[in-house]
Amino acid sequence: MSLDNSKDLRIVFMGTPEFAVTILDELVRNNYKVVGVITAADKPAGRGRKINSSAVKKYAVEKGLNVLQPTNLKADPFIKELKDLNANLQIVVAFRMLPKVVWAMPSHGTFNLHASLLPNYRGAAPINWAIINGEQKTGVTTFFIDDKIDTGAIILQEEIAIEPDDDAGSLHDRLMYLGAKVVLQTVKEVEKGTIISKGQEWNMEYKMAPKIHKETCEINWKHPLDTIYDFIRGLSPYPTAWTTLLNGEESLSLKIFKVIKEEEQHDHAVGMVVFGKKEMKVAVNGGYINLLEIQLPGKRKMHIGDVLNGLKLINPVAVV
Repeated sequence: MSLDNSKDLRIVFMGTPEFAVTILDELVRNNYKVVGVITAADKPAGRGRKINSSAVKKYAVEKGLNVLQPTNLKADPFIKELKDLNANLQIVVAFRMLPKVVWAMPSHGTFNLHASLLPNYRGAAPINWAIINGEQKTGVTTFFIDDKIDTGAIILQEEIAIEPDDDAGSLHDRLMYLGAKVVLQTVKEVEKGTIISKGQEWNMEYKMAPKIHKETCEINWKHPLDTIYDFIRGLSPYPTAWTTLLNGEESLSLKIFKVIKEEEQHDHAVGMVVFGKKEMKVAVNGGYINLLEIQLPGKRKMHIGDVLNGLKLINPVAVV
């Protein structure tokens, strides 16, 4: 069925982080009627435990959009509020898994934007894992939500190259703007009644993208040069790769944000730190990982030259 114009679409948008704000803004700027915005509940954050709203809520309030912040997506009061919005399309970007009573509600369905080329990299951290695994391309996918995670019928996809110096932050931003474009295209297909979706077919070549935890962010310096380089940039700027620096009697936990790799044959032991006045690099199999931006405990992120100005290193130094 074709809709007469965009006024016939009544959209509920669900999302939480900055990534989702860009997509919501694309809908607003194109004059789509967003009748409700569902986002995470406010919660305390930072050292002062000040109550903080999600990026999506801040944007929605600024634009005068109707905001709902349910803690239980199956609760009767929320389901009634959602029904009363009389939406015929729901769009989900970086939110939570929805119960069927929610995703099956609108007549035109509920679609999700995922930052990978599904079925590859289903899960919570597709941007990070694509870089960590050394992929040369990724992309975005819109798909209809079903009762499992990231398994629904695909609507549209568009791919993008992963550049050799991309980190998770730079790739996140490029996928965010690409995602806004693809979501808009998907909504227009809904308007025209020309949606053609295709079921996903899984095979063992595809990879998953599970949530990343602090313990899995520790660098293994015994891995090859390229593997370590991809691991660090795939976790930068968040949740951030880390290592332990042994400096005499002292052990320091370092977060590592930015590095370059140097392919070179050497005789240093793996994990040995080679440093000068403005340089600090770690010997690995196949070369060196040259540290450019790191963070010491209790300090802000700093360029390595500034770190070395204030840190007395005892030779030899090693990382483990």
